Amino acid sequence: MIWAVAMGLVLGAFGVSVCLTVLVRRWSLRTDFVARPVADRYHRTVVPLGGGIAIYVTLMLFLAAAACGIQFVLVPGHFGSLAAAVGIDPADFAAKAGQLAIVMAVATTLFAVGLWDDKQKLGPFLKLVVQFAAATAAAWLADIRVELFIESRAATVLLSAVWMVLIMNSFNFLDNMDGAAAGMAVIVAAILFAAAAGSGQVFVGGVALVFIGTLLGFLLFNFPPATIFMGDAGSLVMGFFLGLLSLRTTYYSQAGSGRGYAVLMPLVAMSVPLYDFASVTLLRIRQGKSPFVGDTQHFSHRLRRRGLTDRQTALTLYLATLCTGIAAVFLNQVNLAGAVLIGVQTVLVLAMVAILESTGGGQ
Repeated sequence: MIWAVAMGLVLGAFGVSVCLTVLVRRWSLRTDFVARPVADRYHRTVVPLGGGIAIYVTLMLFLAAAACGIQFVLVPGHFGSLAAAVGIDPADFAAKAGQLAIVMAVATTLFAVGLWDDKQKLGPFLKLVVQFAAATAAAWLADIRVELFIESRAATVLLSAVWMVLIMNSFNFLDNMDGAAAGMAVIVAAILFAAAAGSGQVFVGGVALVFIGTLLGFLLFNFPPATIFMGDAGSLVMGFFLGLLSLRTTYYSQAGSGRGYAVLMPLVAMSVPLYDFASVTLLRIRQGKSPFVGDTQHFSHRLRRRGLTDRQTALTLYLATLCTGIAAVFLNQVNLAGAVLIGVQTVLVLAMVAILESTGGGQ
């Protein structure tokens, strides 16, 4: 029963996302909402934008259903067997509806700013201000914050906001080549789902499954050669949900003995995207450029210049993310020595990425 519900969420979100992506692509071509080749982007053909619209609408449809309708389906006495099968307490589920409404409002704000930027190119400062405001609202009002050994609510809210903004910008930076951001986000979300499922977090796991299905539906059209881009409207929403899932998932309690290093699971799982963000940012600063001005110095671009095709580049990015992500799954099941080995493996994967970058051709 549980796996049937899980597959239903993934396939349902996938189907809706596919349909909406097809419709949005047609609308984008008809209204000239497209990305044209420019010097700081790698694509050399006109590609429709608006994939972020399909991603956002799909997520909102499923979250709205969860906030407004599903709790009634699970009322004991009517569908109690289903509620028991998936492990949901209707009262607890209803209590989460308010938090879910805040999450939807924050996602809507980020989507609106991203869509505005896709149309008119906003400055980076304004986008950063909105991102921090949205992330802070989610952390404070919806309790989307890190569960560390810190008693100060203000401190955990600030740390959580910084983390969410970091993830948003990391995946915004990753959206530089066909299939890169969406595919890596699917892998990371699958890792977070495994952690949530392992700790019995039905609600968080359900959101992760909807998120995975949504991105897979879009990736069907974004995998090289892409016929649609998500734009900032999609990358900001995608990054926000990854940040949300990473903060709401319980890690250290799964280890039985409460090993605190298990909270590093999302950091290990997202080490490749974070490395790309950090390395490109430092490189641009060293060159006297703004870190928020796009260019073709990302890991993906360097792989492409080594002679890989777009598909081979995307698959290489996926494999690098899988190498760290699979290790992250076991971080909550090993002792300190095992955790150190996982850390060493992560560093070695990033070292290989750095070697490929340093020999990847000109700037």
